[in-house]
Amino acid sequence: MSREVLAHYRDLVLVLVAKELKVRYRSTVLGYAWSLLHPLAFAAIFFVLFKVIMRIPREDYALFLVTGLFPWQWFANSIGASTGSFLHNSSLIRKVMFPRSLLVLAGVLNDMFHFLVSVPVIVLFLLYHRTVPSLAAVALLPLIVLIQLLFTHGVALALATCNLFFRDLERLAVIVTTLWFYVTPVLFPADMIPPGFGWVVYANPMAAIVGCWRGLFLDGAVPGTLLGLAAAWSLVALAVGHRIYRALHWRFAELV
Repeated sequence: MSREVLAHYRDLVLVLVAKELKVRYRSTVLGYAWSLLHPLAFAAIFFVLFKVIMRIPREDYALFLVTGLFPWQWFANSIGASTGSFLHNSSLIRKVMFPRSLLVLAGVLNDMFHFLVSVPVIVLFLLYHRTVPSLAAVALLPLIVLIQLLFTHGVALALATCNLFFRDLERLAVIVTTLWFYVTPVLFPADMIPPGFGWVVYANPMAAIVGCWRGLFLDGAVPGTLLGLAAAWSLVALAVGHRIYRALHWRFAELV
């Protein structure tokens, strides 16, 4: 692929991301603040439920929550919007020739942007709890962002493609994502999982990714095994998503 074509695709993605941002905040008063209020509101509810009532033994439970909820919101928002990525851009798909997968990528990048601009809120929680990650851990932040981007894009691309053929998938994805949230160590530490069920962490890609974020923000170090596992899951998801897309994208124009 030539440099000119890559530059064209890059510019196209930037335009699509800008469009997503404008649509997202059209006619809203709080704008970007909504991206923070949603996870913070859930963090407040879960803090009362699990820390005050159920008394999970963590002094920094509020910090623990936000370091898991913010990355999860990026993933959940992207998955929730992905099923309509092709359907909502039907006129563009029929009239213009370009890689349709860029529509899904633009949506995931849009949610990634909102996650990145929420990182200062996590930093404020860190400062309140007098926790400062090491420079070596901070240097891993772009890598973990890339890992979650590739994994989320792969899953979102598979869902967006399959939803054109099975429209019930849109509702099924909401149910599965909700259940996925509760079996991922977002609300509870992974060490609370009984020893016999430790394999769940390795079988759950988002458990590995959330674990990487927790390691970076809370421990100042990311275990190499966890990072490698998260990277492996992201490559698998990306490969499967693009394989499904390449096998079926030729029928998009007749289905949207």
